[in-house]
Amino acid sequence: MEKMEENANKQNNAERPKGGLITMPFIFSNEVCEKLAVVGFYANMISYLTTQLHMPLTKAANTLTNFGGTASLTPLLGAFVADAYAGRFWTLTISSVIYQIAMTCLTLSAILPQLRPPPCKGEQVCQQATSGQLAILYGSLLLGALGSGGIRPCVAAFGADQFDETDPNQSTKTWKYFNWYYFVMGASILVAVTVLVYIQDNIGWGWGLGIPTIFMFISIIAFVAGYPLYRQMDPAGSPYTRLLQVSVAAFKKRKLAMVSAPELLYQNEELDASISIGGKLVHSKQMRFLDKAAIVTEEDNVKAPNLWRLNTVHRVEELKSVIRMGPIWASGILLITAYAQQSTFSLQQAKTMDRRLTNSFQIPAGSMSVFTMISMLSTIALYDRFLVRIARRFTGLDRGITFLHRMGIGFGISVLATLVAGFVEVKRKQVALAHGLEDKPQSVIPISVFWLVPQYGLHGIAEAFMSIGHLEFFYDQSPESMRSSATALFWTAISVGNYVSTLLVSLVHKFSAKPDGSNWLPDDNLNEGKLEYFYWLITGLQVVNLIYYISCAKLYTLKPIQIHSKVEGESEEDGVELAGKV
Repeated sequence: MEKMEENANKQNNAERPKGGLITMPFIFSNEVCEKLAVVGFYANMISYLTTQLHMPLTKAANTLTNFGGTASLTPLLGAFVADAYAGRFWTLTISSVIYQIAMTCLTLSAILPQLRPPPCKGEQVCQQATSGQLAILYGSLLLGALGSGGIRPCVAAFGADQFDETDPNQSTKTWKYFNWYYFVMGASILVAVTVLVYIQDNIGWGWGLGIPTIFMFISIIAFVAGYPLYRQMDPAGSPYTRLLQVSVAAFKKRKLAMVSAPELLYQNEELDASISIGGKLVHSKQMRFLDKAAIVTEEDNVKAPNLWRLNTVHRVEELKSVIRMGPIWASGILLITAYAQQSTFSLQQAKTMDRRLTNSFQIPAGSMSVFTMISMLSTIALYDRFLVRIARRFTGLDRGITFLHRMGIGFGISVLATLVAGFVEVKRKQVALAHGLEDKPQSVIPISVFWLVPQYGLHGIAEAFMSIGHLEFFYDQSPESMRSSATALFWTAISVGNYVSTLLVSLVHKFSAKPDGSNWLPDDNLNEGKLEYFYWLITGLQVVNLIYYISCAKLYTLKPIQIHSKVEGESEEDGVELAGKV
C-alpha cells in the first residue's frame, strides 16, 4: 500500500505542469533586488560623484549616462549566452552572483575612506578623486554592468516563458505578465528613490549601498530555490550564427532566379524542431531577396544541408523578423535621451529649489523621481484594470490596444514632458532673478520643488505606455528561439539613448559656449545657463522622432506564424496568424 502511494505521489509530481503564476515570486524577487541595487545607486549617483568624488557637473552627468549606456549594452552579451549555450536560468543565476560581487565592491568603496577623496573643508578647493580611486569605482560599475547584462534580458523573457503560448488558457496571460513585470520593477524603483536615497543622504552611503547588497544576496537564494518549478527552454544554438548563415546563403545565391511559388522553397521541420516549438514562421512577401537562401539547387543536400548555402523558410523569416524590428527599435532611442535628463539636469534643478515638507524635513533631490514612479505605477494599474476593458469594446483585442498604438501614445506624452520642463526652468530662473540669486548657485531659490512634478509625472506616464509596449513588442515579434536576444534590444535602445544624451550634452556644452564664459549648460551655476533651450531642443527632436515612428508603425508587418494547438479536438495546426493581433 505504501509503495502504491509513493508511486502515485511520484506520478503526480511528474505530471504537475511547470511554470505558471506559482513561479512569479521567485522570478520577481530577483528583479526587485536588482532594481533596488541599480536604481538605489543610479538615482543618486550624480550626488555621489559631485559631493563625494568632487567631479564637475558636466563630467559627472556624462559619467552617469555612460554608465547607464554600458549597463544597457551588455544585455546583448548576456542574451547571446542565454539563447546559445546556458539557457535563461543559469545565465540569470551566474549573472546575479557577478552583480553581487560588484555591489559588495561598491559598498566597500563607500565605507573605506582611502577609496574616496577627503571631505571638503571650508572655502578650499575640493580634492577630486585620484585615478586609483576612480579605477576602483569604474571597475565596480563595469562588473555591475556585466552582471546586469545577464539579468535584464533574461528575467523578462524567463518570466514570460512560464506561460505556454500554445495553450489557449495561458496565451492571454503573456501580455498581462509584462504589465505585472513593469509594475513590480517600478515599485522596487519607488523604494530605491525614496528609502535608499534618504538613507544615502542622511545616514551614509555605506548603509545606502549595503542594504541593497544584502537584499541581492537574499534574492539569489530565493531564485535558485524555485528551480524545480520553472518551465525552461533549452538553448537552441547561436541565433547570431543562424542570422549570418541566412545572409551568407542569400548572398551566394543572389544571381539565382526566384522560384515561381513560395511552396517550392526549402522546408525541414526536423531541422527546425528545436527553434520552433511554439509554432513555425511561414513565408512573408517582404525582403524577397533573402528567400534565395531557401532555394534548392543541384549542389544542395536537402537531407543534411550546408546551412551556409541552404536554409529553411523558418530561418529566413527569423532574419526578416529581426530586420523588421530595427526601425521600431531605433524610434525608442530619443525617448530614453529625454528620460535620462531626470537623473542629471532635472536633479540639479531640484537641488536649487525649496524642497522642505516641514521645518525639519526636506525631500532629497534624488528622490524627486518618486513622482515619475508614482505616475507610472498609477498609469499601469489604470491601464490594466480599466483602460484595457474600455478599449476592448472598440478594438476587440484582448490586450485592448496593440503594442504599436501603446508605444505611439507614450511618444506623444514624452514630447509634452520635455516641453513643460523648459517652461518650468524659465519660471525657476525668473524667481532666482527676482530675488537676486542668479549668481549664487549655493543659495536655495524660494520656489517650491513641486513645480518639477509635472515633468516628472509626464515622463512616468510616457514610460508606462511606451516602455511596456516596447518590451512586449520585442518579445512578441521576435523569433521564439531568440527572445532573450530580442529582449536585449529593449536595453540596447536604453544604452544608445544614454550615449546620445552624453553626445548631445557634450555638443551643446561645446557649441553654446561664448567668449565671456556663458553656456547653455554651465558646470557650476544653472541660473546663468539656458537649460530651457536644451529641453526645447530635445522636444523638437522628439517631434521629428514621433513622425518617424508613425511612419514606421504604419509600414510595419506583424510576423506570420503557424501555431500548433494543444486544445483537444482541434487540428494540430491552427493555421497562419499575425502574431500581435491575437
